[in-house]
Amino acid sequence: MASKSEAPAIGIDLGTAYSCVGVWQDGHVEIIANDQGNRMTPSYVAITDADCLIGYAANQVTINPINIVFDAKRLIGRRFTDASVQSDMKLWPFKKQFSAEEISAMVLTKMRQTAEAYLGSTNAVITVPAYFSDSQRQATKAAGVIAGMNVMRIINEPTAAAIAYCLNEKASSAADDKINVLIFDLGGGTFDVSLVTIEEGTFEVKATSGDTHLGGEDFNNRMMSHFVEELKIKHKKDMSNDPRALRRLRTCCERAKRTLSCTTTQTTTIEIDSLFEGIDFCSSITRERFEELNMDLFTKCMDIVDKCLMDAKVEDKSTVHDVVLVGGSTRIPKVQQLLQDLFDGKELCKSINPDEAVAYGAPVQAAILGDQNRLDLVLHDVAPISLGFYSIQGVMDVFIPRNTRIPTSKELIVSTFMDNQPCVYTQVFEGENPRPLRNNVLGKFGISGIPPAAKRVPQVTICYDIDPDGIFNVHAVAEDKTTGRKNILTVNNYERLSQEEIENIAADKEYNKVYKASGYEELDRVVLSLAKFW
Repeated sequence: MASKSEAPAIGIDLGTAYSCVGVWQDGHVEIIANDQGNRMTPSYVAITDADCLIGYAANQVTINPINIVFDAKRLIGRRFTDASVQSDMKLWPFKKQFSAEEISAMVLTKMRQTAEAYLGSTNAVITVPAYFSDSQRQATKAAGVIAGMNVMRIINEPTAAAIAYCLNEKASSAADDKINVLIFDLGGGTFDVSLVTIEEGTFEVKATSGDTHLGGEDFNNRMMSHFVEELKIKHKKDMSNDPRALRRLRTCCERAKRTLSCTTTQTTTIEIDSLFEGIDFCSSITRERFEELNMDLFTKCMDIVDKCLMDAKVEDKSTVHDVVLVGGSTRIPKVQQLLQDLFDGKELCKSINPDEAVAYGAPVQAAILGDQNRLDLVLHDVAPISLGFYSIQGVMDVFIPRNTRIPTSKELIVSTFMDNQPCVYTQVFEGENPRPLRNNVLGKFGISGIPPAAKRVPQVTICYDIDPDGIFNVHAVAEDKTTGRKNILTVNNYERLSQEEIENIAADKEYNKVYKASGYEELDRVVLSLAKFW
C-alpha cells in the first residue's frame, strides 16, 4: 500500500442510494471494491446505542427500521421547513437526531476507509448533482472534511460522466473532433441534464438543468403508496404509520421496479409474509401500471431536457451527437422511450456503466488536480442557478446568470448613507423567479470595519465570486477617497455558521461517541453542520 503522501487522490460518487469510489492509476480508472468485494456501497447508516453500521451492514430492515438512515443526499443543505423535506418525512421510518452532513460524512468515511485499505489516500474529489444549490455544495464539502478527507474539488456529476464517456473506447475514436454530448443523469434521488461540448481534451459545459429531488426513490414511493392504498381497500387496514412494514414494502417495491426495468418483463409479483397486523400481503403490478403511476415524473424529466437544450441554444437536436444514459433509473424502459422520442428516434448511448460512470470520471478530475500522469484534459463548468439582488423595483436583479462559466466574479461599489456608519448590509438570492422573495436566500452579508467618515465618502468594493467548486464567496475592501487608504473588511454571512459555532460542532460529544463506537478516530476538523437548520 502506498503512503498517504505518495498515494493518488480518489474520486467519490456520493449517491442517494449507493456510493462508489475510484482512483486513476497506471493510465486507467480503477473502481475500488469495499471490504465485502462489492464495487457499490449502499448509502445507508444504522445507528444503535452500541454501534454504527454503514453500507450493507446497515440493512437491518426487520429489527431496526427507525434507526436506519437513508436519503441523506436529498436532505443535505436543505432547511427542515423545506417543502420536500416535510413531504419525505411522511415516508421515512428513521427518527435519529443527526444532521445530513453527519450522516453523509459517515458514508464518506466508509468510502475513505475502502480507499485507504487499497491506497492510503485522504485527498478526494467528491461529486454532486449539477443542479445542487450553494448550501448543498457547501454541506457536501463539509461532510468530506468531517470524514477526515482533504476535499480537493467538488465536481458536477454530469461533468464527471462526460469524462467517463470521453475515455470510453467508443468516444476515443472521435476524441479529436468537436462533439456535443447530452448527459442524462437520473439516479436514486436526483436528476441532472448537461449539454457538454468536447473538443481535443477540453470539456465545456454549455448548459445544465435538473431537479435535486427527482429520482428512483420517487418512483419507489409512488409504487409504495399504490400498495398501501390497495391494503386499505382489500383489508381496511392503514399501515402508513408502521415504520417496519413501510420499510419492508419499500424494499420490495425497489426490487419490483428493477424487475420491471428488464426488457422482457411485463408483470411482477410482491409477496410479504405478515406485512401488517398478521396480513400476508400478495399482489402484482404490471409495467404499464408502474408507468401510469410515474408518468408525470417521467414527463418532468423530458421538460428539463428541453430547458437545458434551450439554455444551450440548441435549435437543431441533430447537432447533439450522443445522448448518454447515466444513473440506475435510466434503465426504466419508458424513460428511454420518451428520451429517444424527444430526439426523433436517435439511438441512446448505453456504452458506459450507468452505475459507475460518475465514479469513473471523478478520479480523472482528481488526477488532473494532482498532476498525475500529466493528464491533458481541461474542464469548464457552469453555475447552475442565477444569483441576484433585491432591486428597488422589487424584482430580482441578476448579476450572475445561470450557466455562467465558473469560476467567475462580479464587483459592486457601495457607500454609506450616514456619517460614521461602521457597516453595510447586503442580501443575495439564488433562483430564477423574478420575485426575489420566492427564491432562496443565498446569504445575508454584514460587512463591518468601515473607518469613520462622512456619508458617501467610503467606497466599499464588494466582490462576489463563485469558485471552481461552484461555491459562492464574498470579499470586501473599503477605500477612503481622500487618503487612498484601503481596508480589508470583515464579512459575516448570517446564513452560515461562525467559526465559534464550527468549533462547538467539532467538539460534539454525541457525534464523536458514534464514531468511536464504530472504530473511527475522534474528529479533529469539521466545518458547517445542518444543526443550524434542525
